[in-house]
Amino acid sequence: MPGSLMPAAAPRPTLLFVHGWAFDASVWAPLRAELDGWPQAVFDAGYFGPAREPDIAGPAVAIGHSLGMLRLLRGLPQDCLGLVSLNGFPRFAAGPGFDAGVPARMLDRMARRLASDPAAVLQDFRQRCGTTAPFGAPRTEMLGRDLLALRDEDQRAALAALRVPLLVLAGGEDPIVPAPMTRAAFAACPPGDLHWRECGGHLLPVADAPWCAAHIRAFLARVAPEA
Repeated sequence: MPGSLMPAAAPRPTLLFVHGWAFDASVWAPLRAELDGWPQAVFDAGYFGPAREPDIAGPAVAIGHSLGMLRLLRGLPQDCLGLVSLNGFPRFAAGPGFDAGVPARMLDRMARRLASDPAAVLQDFRQRCGTTAPFGAPRTEMLGRDLLALRDEDQRAALAALRVPLLVLAGGEDPIVPAPMTRAAFAACPPGDLHWRECGGHLLPVADAPWCAAHIRAFLARVAPEA
């Protein structure tokens, strides 16, 4: 109608990025660049420097890589519109009803080595993930705490009770979170929630940032259509 006011667009949700074990907020740089039209906030666990937990006001979409997904399942932002898992899981170690997980003894060995030679443990793990990039001085207290979370924590009940839309992006050749683990972890999710990068590894946000961004933009169009 002539002279009528168009409805104002809803504010774009903030994208909250939460990294995984042995990395820091910088791991998100390639994906953040692909999504630079959206407000962004970045969590840092403090493995190599000061920890950072942003305070988000307003709507948000939470994006977790690896352990970051487990961390987000502990509690999402108050006005969360959706959750994105990249190489993520609700449980990492094998346990009752979850045979596809990593044997706990492997994590126990890593914890013992972490106490005596943290740099070597991190270098080995990061190389398995697919990177030889340098890293800062390790803060073993933070790393050790979250290594125990990988061994002990189980957020499958939180995943089952999730009340926001979910997007799962997984690598078909992920050496840390193999395909059988991903399928077992997200078996109850609708098939359309899970997308595979056929030859993708464990660092999808780095090595396959454009592919991840395309799926995330489609997800954002679904959960925040007015933004």
